[in-house]
Amino acid sequence: MTLKVLIYEDNEALRDSMVTMLEWDKSCEVVGAMTDASFVKKDVARYRPDVVIMDIEMPHSNGVSAVRDLRTVNKDTPVLIFTVFEDDDNVFNAICAGANGYILKKNLESLQASVNEVLNGGAPMSGPIARKVLGFIPRLETKKDPALELLSKRENEILELLVKGYSYKMISSELVISVETVRVHIKSIYRKLHVNSATEAQYKVSQGRL
Repeated sequence: MTLKVLIYEDNEALRDSMVTMLEWDKSCEVVGAMTDASFVKKDVARYRPDVVIMDIEMPHSNGVSAVRDLRTVNKDTPVLIFTVFEDDDNVFNAICAGANGYILKKNLESLQASVNEVLNGGAPMSGPIARKVLGFIPRLETKKDPALELLSKRENEILELLVKGYSYKMISSELVISVETVRVHIKSIYRKLHVNSATEAQYKVSQGRL
């Protein structure tokens, strides 16, 4: 099955390199390569991508705002932030907007693997970004947030594994349940915590913002 990818990147040379890399082995088809994310909701409805790759700073739009805008109508399509920015504000604003992963442009060679990872339920992040996020995530067993009582015992188990960085397949193996059952539980977790992604759930838990 060929994966459909929608790209938002204003740098033409980099955009062309991304298209070439993603389509090299015929496993991906870039259905759109845009310089502006102002019409992201219409674009996603038109192209129906399996994953969106989003720059942050573009001439007429901001990628974080575009993700936030997209999540008002589409909570399921995975979005990978692909940017040069690695400051706390951009990282956490992107996570809270509903991004599923955050890759630095200097790690271009990891883009294909990151696309595959996010489609398998992971939350790919470049090393420095993962360290930033982990620095804000305490051990859940020491957290006494009453909002977590909204979740069932199984949902809390799954959320704890998400915080530890487990993918859907790893959670399935750890808890001896199917991947589809994991997906059902995670959708319930997102609904109860009013979030759109695993990274957003992790961040809200760590900050006591549930």
